[in-house]
Amino acid sequence: MSRYSLAAGAVAAPLFAVVALAQAATRAGYDLTRHPVSLLSNGDLGWVQITAFLLTGLLSIAAAPGTRAALRGGRGERWAPRLLVLIGAGMLVAAVFRLDPADGFPVGTPLGTPATFSWHAIVHNLGGSLSFFSMMALCLVLARRFAADGQRAWAWTGRACAVAFLVLLGWAFTGGRDGALTLFVGVLLAWGWLAATSGVLLRRTSGSRPGSARMSATGKATTLVA
Repeated sequence: MSRYSLAAGAVAAPLFAVVALAQAATRAGYDLTRHPVSLLSNGDLGWVQITAFLLTGLLSIAAAPGTRAALRGGRGERWAPRLLVLIGAGMLVAAVFRLDPADGFPVGTPLGTPATFSWHAIVHNLGGSLSFFSMMALCLVLARRFAADGQRAWAWTGRACAVAFLVLLGWAFTGGRDGALTLFVGVLLAWGWLAATSGVLLRRTSGSRPGSARMSATGKATTLVA
């Protein structure tokens, strides 16, 4: 079961990226440099993005048990799965509560940012923020675990992705040029790195016997459960 759980974590980010980019290329009036991905939940085809939020949210939550098992006996065992659940919960909130139409999308919507936000748009943004900051935190938690295991490259890239996402998110939230695209790139960096780490943990788990212990580069035994 742990292998299926980790596989869910490895699939979530690529699925989100593929669905978003496919819609960016095909939805009339949508411009990824101006419109956040969340706007795709509006219009006749809005169900596509809503479904993407739902699926990736559920996949993130499903990844929690396998991640806990793969990290058992070391750093990140408790917080990594909790943060995965928070990422998933934020995505589910984003699916249920839509962002308001804005800046010409869907077609026919007045240009510019709305003067006020509806209550459901505010809740949507809270859900998105929960996912974003949980992604950053999870990058740092897993980077700390990789550092303890002597995997310096993974540790440094995890920290770098967390910091990069924070900077790009800040740029987008303060109205920087091409903020929507900047935000999307930040999500891909952090979530993509997390998906890659799920793949690493999956390979470790698949290559170990149930209940066996793996020695890290620091000489500390790390239990892996298939």
